[in-house]
Amino acid sequence: MERRNFLQSSVLLPLIGINPSILTNISKTSIDPIKPFLLPNQPALENKGTMDIRVWVRSGFTNGLFSSVECAVAPKIMGPAPHGHLELDELMYVLEGTASVLLGDEVVEIQAGGWHMRPRMIKHTFFNASEKPLRFIDMYFNQPFEEYLEAVFHQLTPENGYPSGSPKKSEEIKRLSEKFGLIRYDDAQDQKQQLIKEYGLKNG
Repeated sequence: MERRNFLQSSVLLPLIGINPSILTNISKTSIDPIKPFLLPNQPALENKGTMDIRVWVRSGFTNGLFSSVECAVAPKIMGPAPHGHLELDELMYVLEGTASVLLGDEVVEIQAGGWHMRPRMIKHTFFNASEKPLRFIDMYFNQPFEEYLEAVFHQLTPENGYPSGSPKKSEEIKRLSEKFGLIRYDDAQDQKQQLIKEYGLKNG
């Protein structure tokens, strides 16, 4: 990387909330170049009455630099308990509806067409406080977080031998949380219940 480009990147990345250490990973592509890929258009993801995800870009497509998922959330549905990430930076783009995002102790609304950056180490969650469906794209940097979401949404199911609330499912989610560096906060469940009560939500 030329010195000028390196300096520009070093200055700009922190401004948009992305750790400059990502440059270390980018340099690896000179050894194993990223190959072009095309993802055909698909119908809008259905929320199935609660919430669902669909992976678009996999980390394996980009040598671990980037991945993304589509998320669909039914009206008045709560997302996960507030949490943080040790290494993951997230960028949200809202496709449809309005996303409510808890960032620290403040709730912000992102309407369709809006973007929201959530750098690592910040407590956050999301929910759909509106009466209309919500769809957004979540983009992940530095970590294959799509693998965690696929496991939680599509693999750890009652049909696969993981009943909701079972010790087996709880233990597997705990293992995945440690693997992907999720930060759990002591007051997370209390804060989640407060949001549910304040906004009239249901668990997703």
